[in-house]
Amino acid sequence: MRVPLSWLREYVDLPAGVTGRELAEKLIRAGLEVETVEQLGADLKGPLVVGEVLSIEELTGFKKPIRHCFVNVGDANGTGEPQEIVCGARNFAVGDKVVVVLPGAVLPGPFPIAARQTYGQTSAGMICSARELGMGDDHDGIIVLPPEYEPGTDAIALLELVDEVLDIAVTPDRGYCLSMRGVAREAAAAYGLPLADPALLDVPPANSFGYLVKVADPVGCDRFVARTVVGIDPGAKSPIWLQRRLQKMHVRPISLTVDITNYVMLEVGQPLHAYDRSRVDGPIQVRRALAGERLTTLDGAKRELSTEDLLICDNSGPIGLAGVMGGASTEILDPVVNPETGEVVGSTEVIIEAAHFDPVAIARTAKRHKLPSEASKRFERGVDPEASKAAAQRAVDLLVLIAGGTAEAGVTEIAAPHPVRTITIAADLPDQVAGMEYGRETVTRRLQEVGCSVAGADLLEVTPPSWRPDLTDPNDLAEEVIRLEGYDNVPTRMPTVPPGQGLTAAQRRHRRVGVALAGAGYAEVHNYPFLGAAAFDALGLEADDLRRRTVKLVNPLNDEEPALRTTLLPGLLGALRRNIGRGNTDLAIFETGLVFLPEAEQPVAPRPAVDRRPSDEEIAALNAALPHQPLRVAVALAGERLPSGWWGKGGQASWADAVEAARTVARAAGVELTVRQGQYAPWHPGRCAELLVAGTDRVVGHAGELHPRVVKALHLPERTSVAEIDLDLLSADGEQPVEGPTVSGYPVATQDVALIVDAAVPAAEVETALREGAGELLEAIRLFDVFTGEQVGEGKKSLAYALRFRATDRTLTADEASAARESAVAAALARTGAVLRGA
Repeated sequence: MRVPLSWLREYVDLPAGVTGRELAEKLIRAGLEVETVEQLGADLKGPLVVGEVLSIEELTGFKKPIRHCFVNVGDANGTGEPQEIVCGARNFAVGDKVVVVLPGAVLPGPFPIAARQTYGQTSAGMICSARELGMGDDHDGIIVLPPEYEPGTDAIALLELVDEVLDIAVTPDRGYCLSMRGVAREAAAAYGLPLADPALLDVPPANSFGYLVKVADPVGCDRFVARTVVGIDPGAKSPIWLQRRLQKMHVRPISLTVDITNYVMLEVGQPLHAYDRSRVDGPIQVRRALAGERLTTLDGAKRELSTEDLLICDNSGPIGLAGVMGGASTEILDPVVNPETGEVVGSTEVIIEAAHFDPVAIARTAKRHKLPSEASKRFERGVDPEASKAAAQRAVDLLVLIAGGTAEAGVTEIAAPHPVRTITIAADLPDQVAGMEYGRETVTRRLQEVGCSVAGADLLEVTPPSWRPDLTDPNDLAEEVIRLEGYDNVPTRMPTVPPGQGLTAAQRRHRRVGVALAGAGYAEVHNYPFLGAAAFDALGLEADDLRRRTVKLVNPLNDEEPALRTTLLPGLLGALRRNIGRGNTDLAIFETGLVFLPEAEQPVAPRPAVDRRPSDEEIAALNAALPHQPLRVAVALAGERLPSGWWGKGGQASWADAVEAARTVARAAGVELTVRQGQYAPWHPGRCAELLVAGTDRVVGHAGELHPRVVKALHLPERTSVAEIDLDLLSADGEQPVEGPTVSGYPVATQDVALIVDAAVPAAEVETALREGAGELLEAIRLFDVFTGEQVGEGKKSLAYALRFRATDRTLTADEASAARESAVAAALARTGAVLRGA
């Protein structure tokens, strides 16, 4: 919301010396987010005056049309003689009043002006366009002023070129600040000054002579005001002051009627819509759309309507999307000149609509049609329903005053009953919340400045104003008092931390895993937990894959990603792709986060009342309706794991690194993993490891290289490898303390063993048998060679292991090490059908 300081002063008598920055500081202390203070005309220097075009000579022989003009600028040039100016614009004629900048002046940029020779003539100044004066982006032609201004009049003051404009980011709970009225109220409270409320107007009561309106959906539209103005001069133009105020708000002036509706919306906060009465067929109706209905909106788009859309209709059908955008069939016609008669033709009879719509319905319609508008932005944040009559009256008054129209006596108002909201609050509640003493008088005064009516002593009965639908709770009122008194005045005190048990077992495990992966060279990333069907398609998941069963959001941030994730891989691979696209080719990243796994028939969550604490049964029903949310960790690698350099070629990241990352996670959780070959999308079927907790059949995740089709679909480097592990399953048997390795001072005994097994036998199974057979003396086992060939036979492979034996209390003898080796080999032979190579 842009707020010109000159306009704001009409409603609040700010001290004369107050600058935009000083006002911004006050508003920021009151809780508003003032982003910038724009200094309009800060580098503008006159003379800049009104000029009257006396003569125009068309110069020929140049690539573009050039005009040599003499312009009367009064006494502004010091001589009273006509000013000689060369100009290329063609939208003015002899007798027109224009804006002239004279030599010695400086235009925004800065752009100094001096007399110069151009196109064979002297140009002592310039006839200005709106863009050259910093009034907007219109550069189609120069500014033509109304004829009543005298030559030599100061154009800087006339066009209000010097001003300060505050740009405020209005949060969703402060929709009333999307108007000059709302910001003026905040400024008045900040300075302790009275407010001249622009909505306090004398409005005639509703009667039976107004335009006929029927509201079929009083929930979607609880108030509708209609006023009619006839006899409008279609050739009437918006005055300069009105155009300038719109331009400062970054609203482009269009035509007088449209400009007035925009002006009143910005002033009062109530969106208006104007209909050409001659193009409205019968009574106006407010209803929901019917199946198959269409509407062509003012932007020219033909829209398929949803049965949830709230419409404005007449006998011909829809004529507007309520609260969002009007329809093209009843729009106000731009004035045009009849070439035969010279008469200006346009809309002369106008129906003004000022209504109050359901915020949720408007927000959903605007999002459904991807049609955000200034009106919908206000309706979805909450518009003052009591301002409808005043806003309509303000528009009628301006049409009568500027366009020469006549307001018809009929006043239509359809209003559903609004219950009075009263909040009971202890007078000392703000004191308790802020930890400082305000006192009952201060609390009452601040609430009244907000617009509340307050009654009572120790217990206050507070009725919030109609423009503050966000005030629903005693704590809301306490916050209003605290913010108006200044957040910076609230004392800083450290809270007393109650004694507790420290981190939970799951929290400790989560931290250990993150530290372990970071120590292994992985960088942590965080991604949004949303995805769509396209993510599953890219991963190559089958139609019946359980990961495609998702929890869908009713109101997603992105329509293409309406579901909560069931796997961390889409977000992680997306982060990998973005980083590679930015030149980071060697990457190792990880993410820990929740996934959301619904049941086949997920229970529907109940809606408990908000005026009390939910019962235990209600809480249990809410918990039962939540999907299962296990904590997972995933890693992704691409590029070189070991960098290349003068020492030689580096090592490319591979499936083995992903498996090792999984082992790192398991070690941090105090668990040993068993690794065996698996097949699970989106991994390569021949390079996918299934991860199990050692000694169990519990699958906790997968690791390996991505399928080539997935790599191609996601535009990732070849051999990209990933792992995903369920951290909750790693500790399903309870949290076990993580013990550090025992360091023995006695020497190690190394024994090698080579076994021939069938090619289909997993190396992990052989390793498990060797580990179990070796007993307690085995310190470590490592597979250091895999061999296939004629020497071992067809369909066979040779696995060579290095076994390290060590005791913690003595030096092992050769016989003890050999006995442990033989026990390990015997176990492997018995369990896997292995043959000792060389035996």
